[in-house]
Amino acid sequence: MNIKHAVLGVVALSALLAGAYLLGTKHAGEPSGAPAAQGAAPAGHPPTTAAQGDVRPVAGKVGAAQAPDKRFTHFRVGNKNVKRVYVDGDHVWVGTSGGLIRYAPKTDEYKLYDVRSGLLSNGIFHVGKLRGRIVVGTYGGGMSVLDAAGEKWKTYNVPEGLGDAFVYDVLEARNGDTWIATWSGVNRVKGGLLDDASKWELHTVASTKNGLPNDWVYGLAEGRDGDIWLATEGGLALYRQGKWTNWNHARGLGAPYEKVKHAIDFKSDPSQVSSHHAKQKEEMGLQKVDVAYNPNYIVALSVDASGTVWAGTWGAGLARFDGRQFRNLTRDDGLPSNHVFMLHHDAKGRLWIGTNNGVAVMEGGKFVKLLTTRDGLFANSVFSMASTPDALWIGSYGGVAQIRRTE
Repeated sequence: MNIKHAVLGVVALSALLAGAYLLGTKHAGEPSGAPAAQGAAPAGHPPTTAAQGDVRPVAGKVGAAQAPDKRFTHFRVGNKNVKRVYVDGDHVWVGTSGGLIRYAPKTDEYKLYDVRSGLLSNGIFHVGKLRGRIVVGTYGGGMSVLDAAGEKWKTYNVPEGLGDAFVYDVLEARNGDTWIATWSGVNRVKGGLLDDASKWELHTVASTKNGLPNDWVYGLAEGRDGDIWLATEGGLALYRQGKWTNWNHARGLGAPYEKVKHAIDFKSDPSQVSSHHAKQKEEMGLQKVDVAYNPNYIVALSVDASGTVWAGTWGAGLARFDGRQFRNLTRDDGLPSNHVFMLHHDAKGRLWIGTNNGVAVMEGGKFVKLLTTRDGLFANSVFSMASTPDALWIGSYGGVAQIRRTE
């Protein structure tokens, strides 16, 4: 497949904005009043790009309707990050730092879920399915599951056994277990029985005797034979048949600083404002590194059909792990940036890599395409993505781009 067919032509950004939509700001019947609560992210999270100016609540479309021959459409969500995009049948779910949006492309209808509709936080980090129902992980509001009617939320928080109210990822394993990545360890709920307190486990650095390398768990992925892979701020972890293993920079994860120091896009060093990050730098012998570089900090995680693990790091590039050794790909290899925010495998096995400088596409072990705003992205800092046979949905700061497939 020739990737360029997915985004035929280059259309000027100014022309696209004439066909942009506002998503998740307001719709008919939505309550107004007090501002929505925001879940503050812990210190050291990836920075956002500069704000474009908040979009004030309005109803309907902005400007002219999107022309049918255009290859992409922009949906604006205002001054917010789009941290997760999930496609479920006829609906696209968009998780932002200002609430969850359910959008129906066929009818152009949408609904906003936030603290006024039952969530405990407007900051959404994860959207997916759990036992057939929509589940979200929030910034400071725990994990919430939407009922079958799509009207009411049931929230699981620390009193129910959740490790922490900050939930970054949720995984329903093939054996039925539910795994929940939090700021304070990872939960395993045996059989996915969320309402049975006896089924909840919490695994931390302490409880696993350092098998889990760090309690900040950002991503989850299931590999072959029930392997559970975990992205943490202290490296890559594996849970296999009740045993824990981990790998960090000393064992090959992430490119060395000398290789990438000429290509660090973010100069703000989290260790200067966070004792947690400062301790990590000290443990790695990187006290003299005063830019955003931490090879143990895995921001994104994916496992392909062959069982190969892909990990996006904070300034140390894209790590490929075959179970024996790492290969670290950097900007020198064609990666658009050494800061990787998002990884997505599509139905054809292609790997899409979201960075602060656009999306790279890997096929056959090579980078075959780079997408930026010139190709239809809403912004070049890409945090999330979903794909269907008909379109790509790519989330950035401020909005989502729908890129229509033509192959």
